[in-house]
Amino acid sequence: MILCSGESLIDMVPEGGTFRPLAGGAVYNTAIALGRLDAPTAYLWPISRDPFGEVLLRPLTEAGVDIGLCPRSDRLTTLALVTLTDGDAVYSFYDEGSAGRMLSPADIPTLPDRIEAIFTGGISLVPDPCGAAVEALIERNHARLPIMIDPNIRPFFIANPKAFRARLHRILPQADIVKLSTDDLEWLHPGIDPEDAARKVLALGPKIVLQTGGASGARAFWSGETVSAPAIRTTVADTIGAGDTFNAGVLASLRNQGVLNKDGITEITGEQLLAALTLGAQAAAITVSRPGANPPWADEMPT
Repeated sequence: MILCSGESLIDMVPEGGTFRPLAGGAVYNTAIALGRLDAPTAYLWPISRDPFGEVLLRPLTEAGVDIGLCPRSDRLTTLALVTLTDGDAVYSFYDEGSAGRMLSPADIPTLPDRIEAIFTGGISLVPDPCGAAVEALIERNHARLPIMIDPNIRPFFIANPKAFRARLHRILPQADIVKLSTDDLEWLHPGIDPEDAARKVLALGPKIVLQTGGASGARAFWSGETVSAPAIRTTVADTIGAGDTFNAGVLASLRNQGVLNKDGITEITGEQLLAALTLGAQAAAITVSRPGANPPWADEMPT
């Protein structure tokens, strides 16, 4: 079972001159996508008892995601106001004192034996105490469980870039897989070619660094030759949840191939990486073809 730990929130998406509330959040979206792809999935993040909390729980339950590790909170749900520019999503967050924001390291439980891998990242890495809580989850479990991190960097959300860079420098070496967009790499290593920037991250210690670039497809940097997979051509409604769904496709593929474990990732082949990138791209293409973060179900995927 893959444990996803990170933000859940309500995306206020523009629709007909007003805003429609939709369940979202980078790590939450990945959990939903994994569940819909029939990968055994669990979720760890506080869920508010406010009405938006119920909105968040419903898709998790429908996707078969295990929510037994989710604490309930009387604090409010995080809101993200979404605006679209040429189909690309731009966010403004309302997060101070929210249910997720106030997760602390003391709230992180001992993980049950059924957990076989961890996925985390997103804006939950940025503020404290929740950023420290995610860091504690990684620190306590990286020696025995494979960790995948997608920082999903939102510069406007980062009040203290120096502190955030320091956190990334601590946690990225503990990850087995790191996924970064071209924009993420530019933030981490300004002015450096994305491939060189990805290799700088690889040198920190991860076994695999995945670089995504929208229409330019995805690449995997590892100990072997670079593996590339093209993007799948489709009509784009918007890009909300695209990278999150890509992450789910990669994880589901690795699990299906039996390599989502410490030994499997260490001994992975180029063919296995290509299969993972391809499934990620296929899943993401379906998500971007329809409005909002609406990942595909297993029966919608190409056979």
